[in-house]
Amino acid sequence: MLTGLNVAVIGGDARQLEVIRKLTELDAKLFLIGFDQLDHGFTGATKAKIDEVIFKEIDAIILPIPGTNQEGIIETVFSNEEVKLTEDLVLQTPPHCVIYSGITNSYLDKLVQTTNRKLIQLFERDDVAIYNSIPTVEGTIMMVIQHTDITIHGSKIAVLGLGRVGMSVARTFSALGAKVKVGARDTAHLARITEMGLTPFSLEHLKNEVKDIDVCINTIPHLIITAQVISSMPAHTLIVDLASKPGGTDFRYAEKRGIKALLAPGLPGIVAPKTAGQIVANVLTQLLNDLLEGKGSS
Repeated sequence: MLTGLNVAVIGGDARQLEVIRKLTELDAKLFLIGFDQLDHGFTGATKAKIDEVIFKEIDAIILPIPGTNQEGIIETVFSNEEVKLTEDLVLQTPPHCVIYSGITNSYLDKLVQTTNRKLIQLFERDDVAIYNSIPTVEGTIMMVIQHTDITIHGSKIAVLGLGRVGMSVARTFSALGAKVKVGARDTAHLARITEMGLTPFSLEHLKNEVKDIDVCINTIPHLIITAQVISSMPAHTLIVDLASKPGGTDFRYAEKRGIKALLAPGLPGIVAPKTAGQIVANVLTQLLNDLLEGKGSS
């Protein structure tokens, strides 16, 4: 149980509803900021504007998966109100207050550094990332089916990166009968790709490896599918970029070349928000329980 814990849930999409549901069931006291258009009522949760919350009593701040933008603005799907996480606001919280976010950026990093607060990135955790790879793969399959005129079975697919998402994507498309090759830089990853029964290639040779593919699925969060790479692709190639914004694709050149390129970060929240929210809620429950125990011992 999370009795006695005061939590501010600021903004977010449908995934946050599962977090709110779980935490209210565990008797945490929640303040919902950026949810004024939400019809659903949760016992033990209070809707409030950000200037109405007494932050000196807040033990934890839960941000949406993207955190904030570079100006500190928080996405609020259930409100038209602009909500900003500022240094002054965070400084009002007690020193033990922890901020939870899916990912971070330079704004958030600087904010927690200057306020001496702890930031936990949920998507840096292996368990969250691996669980989330399941709806990500399902969403990727959906996008490939929707945006191509061929079957996945027998198609030639290049997956870039063998991280937690890349591995799940490569394995699943191979199981569906696609001819999958996977690009990586790490020699250990290249060995693992071979062990999985897939075709490995070094990303140094990416330009040559895309000359005959039908689909290119990127999981690498920096520019990897450059104009030079795109110029080598067949005109019918579909690019699905799963990396966090702004992705790893030169979208301007892809459009100029007439190649369909889709930026699709956050697929779990789009294709399976309930499941994705439950994944986050379960991990947050563990972390908040640890925070409550630490608060009690101090």
